[in-house]
Amino acid sequence: MHKRTLAEWLVDIEARHPIEIDLGLDRVSLVWQRLQSEVGNTVLASRKIFVVAGTNGKGSCIATMESVLLAHGYSVGTFTSPHFLCYNERIRINGEQVSDNSIVEAFEVIEAARESVRLTYFEFNTLAALVIFQRSSLDVVLLEVGLGGRLDAVNIIDADVAVLTSVDLDHQEWLGDTRSAIAREKLGIARPNHPLIIGEQDPPDGFGEMLVDTGANVVSLGNQFNFSLAPDRQKFDLELFFDGETKRLSDLPISALLPVNSSVGLQALCAAGFALDESLCQQALRDISLIGRCHVVNYKGNRVVLDVAHNPAAAKVLASFLKLSEENYTVAVASVLADKDWHSIVGNMNDVVDHWFVGEITNNPRAMDARSLMEVVYNASMNGESYSSIEAAFEEAVNGCNKGDTIVVFGSFSVDPAGLPVMEKEA
Repeated sequence: MHKRTLAEWLVDIEARHPIEIDLGLDRVSLVWQRLQSEVGNTVLASRKIFVVAGTNGKGSCIATMESVLLAHGYSVGTFTSPHFLCYNERIRINGEQVSDNSIVEAFEVIEAARESVRLTYFEFNTLAALVIFQRSSLDVVLLEVGLGGRLDAVNIIDADVAVLTSVDLDHQEWLGDTRSAIAREKLGIARPNHPLIIGEQDPPDGFGEMLVDTGANVVSLGNQFNFSLAPDRQKFDLELFFDGETKRLSDLPISALLPVNSSVGLQALCAAGFALDESLCQQALRDISLIGRCHVVNYKGNRVVLDVAHNPAAAKVLASFLKLSEENYTVAVASVLADKDWHSIVGNMNDVVDHWFVGEITNNPRAMDARSLMEVVYNASMNGESYSSIEAAFEEAVNGCNKGDTIVVFGSFSVDPAGLPVMEKEA
């Protein structure tokens, strides 16, 4: 009998469920219960489990926790989404992508357990990660929410520590059209009497009451913990809440992650009882490189920043990152899908971009057309040109830049980095 490859499995799974996003826990919970009856439900219970939700900053928060835990000698399983170049990026053991064979074996177990239950692509993803983590010797499991929180497949797991990095408008068709509605959905990952780490510093209306309703032990940025930038803006100091007292970590490198997201991740570890060594934290943060999030590389003498900022809040974060370094000239290569608030994205990048190179996404039928992209740039009184593809826009940006200029490539995940030239990580 032919054993399906990972690629064959992924094509099959994508085709099975007619709806790409179908929020709800009934289907995935049922299959998870069946899986637990086969392998026992105490396996994951023996690990510290973190669940991270938020409009932006989830990946950076998890990357911080993963790197710091590994530096302290713990074994870690990490589930994130989406992937950039290959599916295996979603599931890591001790910082390394798991093998095709491990994922295929997990899919086979899920297939046998699901019987007639129809699972979405993301539900299959989540269950595969959990099966692999069950079979691995781990101290900690880090789970990133895919969309929202309350009805996301990851929420079938009770977190020892829940984390909410930020709350802003995105995916309104599923989560609600106000920040308050979205916050309520994301806070669905909290559990009574367990730590809930909050990174949002501009809470929406009614947020305080929502936190009380969770019954969780809330630890929030700006209250129980906080960070401060060094004068050179290359390092930051952090005051954490640990075991009822304040713990200080100094001279933490900013590297490719914003301090706010690293701070939230470190506080989450403290809330779980992990005692952090300052020198190991410094080393861990210095070594982090998170693909697609303020990801800095070199290409033909230019500093290139790759980021998946595809909503206004993420664009504001990206602009803040670019402001951390004083560059003479910055150009943007960008594109988004048609359902994104491109007008506000451009507005939030206005102060840090000198010239725009917009390209139409060619691998997604939901892409915004180049003329509409460029019209928004012109209406914002910015200079730029439009191109038939992201690849063409990038090449023209490189040709038009002087050595030492910065090129920021950002937008929807469909802005495929595989189509861009090979680049080297910045030293």
